[in-house]
Amino acid sequence: MKRTPLMVLACAGALPGSAFAQDSMHGMHDHAGMEMNMDVPAPPRTGPADHDHAPVPPPSSHGAHQAAAAPRWQDGSGTARLPGAEGGMHGLMTETAGWMLMLHGTASAQYTAASGPRGSDKGYATSMAMASATGDTAWGRFQVRSMMSLEPAMRAEGYPNLFATGETAGGQPLVDRQHPHDLFMELSARLDVNIAPGSSLFVYGGPVGEPALGPSAFLHRGSARYNPEPPITHHWFDSTHITYGLVTAGLSTPLVQIEGSAFRGREPDERRWNIESGKLDSWSARATLTPDPHWAIQASYGQIKQPEALHPGEDEHRFTASVQYDNGHGFAAMAAFSAKQRVPGGTLPAWLAEANWDMDTANTVFGRIEVVRNDELFPDHSDPLHDEPFTVAKLQAGYARRIPLGPVELALGGSVATFVRPAALKASYGAMPVQASVFARFSLGQ
Repeated sequence: MKRTPLMVLACAGALPGSAFAQDSMHGMHDHAGMEMNMDVPAPPRTGPADHDHAPVPPPSSHGAHQAAAAPRWQDGSGTARLPGAEGGMHGLMTETAGWMLMLHGTASAQYTAASGPRGSDKGYATSMAMASATGDTAWGRFQVRSMMSLEPAMRAEGYPNLFATGETAGGQPLVDRQHPHDLFMELSARLDVNIAPGSSLFVYGGPVGEPALGPSAFLHRGSARYNPEPPITHHWFDSTHITYGLVTAGLSTPLVQIEGSAFRGREPDERRWNIESGKLDSWSARATLTPDPHWAIQASYGQIKQPEALHPGEDEHRFTASVQYDNGHGFAAMAAFSAKQRVPGGTLPAWLAEANWDMDTANTVFGRIEVVRNDELFPDHSDPLHDEPFTVAKLQAGYARRIPLGPVELALGGSVATFVRPAALKASYGAMPVQASVFARFSLGQ
C-alpha cells in the first residue's frame, strides 16, 4: 500500500449511533459493524519476512512498503493473535520522527428485523475509530492505541438480536437485544523488550483494554469481516473486549505467545460515555500457537469476579479454545468452543463456526453457525421458565458487494438467519424464527 498522509484524527467511523428509525418491540445486546485486519501489512507487531518474528519494517522513505513474506501472526484485539496471512488492519498511515501513525475507522447504517412474538425491527448505525502510534528502538517496541465509538448515542436497549443476552438497559436485563458499545473501547499501551531475534517480553494495559481471554474479538476477526450481526455467543467468547482496568504480561515468540492478565471483572455499565474504575479482582491466562502464517490456535481460562450487575455475588469461570485459519487469498474461518461456569451454578457451553470468503475483488459471502446453552432467556422471576437452560442454534448466511470509493471502501450487503429452538420456546419465539439484516458500511482504507 502506498503511504498516505495521516488525515485528522477525527472519528472516521463517526456516524452517530442514534437510531434513525423507531424500534418496534414485542420483547426485550455488541456489534459495531467493524472490519479490520485486511490486506495491508500492519504497523503494529507482526511477524517477519523470514518467519523469525522480527517486526516488519515501516514504509520506506519513498512511500512504498517493502516486500515481505507473510508474517507468522498479526495483531488482533488486545494482545490476541490472528493468522499472519490475514494481513494487518488497513487505513491511513504515515511515519514521522521514528513513529508509525495509523488511523482506521468504519461507519455502518443498518436495519435488522426479527420475526415471532419476541421479534422487533430497527434502523440504527454503528461506528468505530481507531488510532495508534508505534515506535521501534534497538531494544524493543512501544505502542499506544485508542479506539472509540459513537454508539452511546443509540438508545440504551441497542438493537434486535434474537437469543442474545447480556448487560442491562434501564436496570433491566437485555434479552434478544444487542447493547451498544461504549465511547471508549480501548485506551492502552504495550511495551515489548527484545530477548532474542523475533522474541520479547511484553506488558500491556491501560484504563480500557482487553485481557488475555478468548480469541480475538469478533470485531477484529477476518472470519467475521463483513458480518453485520454480532454472535449470540459473544458473552461466552469475547465479552471482555471492553474491560475497564487491566494489565497483561507475557512472552512472545514466533511460534507461541504465553500471557496472563489481572483485570476488573465487572462488565461495562449503562453509562457508556464515561471511563469506569475499580480494583483488578479477576485474572486470566492464555497460550496461542502460530505454527505458520495460516493458523492461530489459542486456549485460555479466566476467573471473572461478578461480571453481571444483576447477578451480585455470582462469579464466572470461563474456558475457551479456538482455531483460526486464513489461506492468504481471501478466505478466513474460525471454529471455537467455550464453557462458562457460574459460581455458584452450572456450566453453559457454546460452539461457534464462522467464515468469510472474498470470492474476487468485489464479491464476498460469509456465514456463521452457533450453538449455545443459555439460562437467561426468561429474566422475570415469576416466569416458570426463569433460570431454565435452553440449547439454541443459529444458522446465518450473507453477502456483501464491495465498492472502492477513493480512500474508502463501501460494502453493501445483508444476511438472513434462522434458529433451531426447543419445543418449549415455541410460544415465545414462534414456529420458525427468522432474522435479517441489511447494511451499508464505509471503511477507511482499501
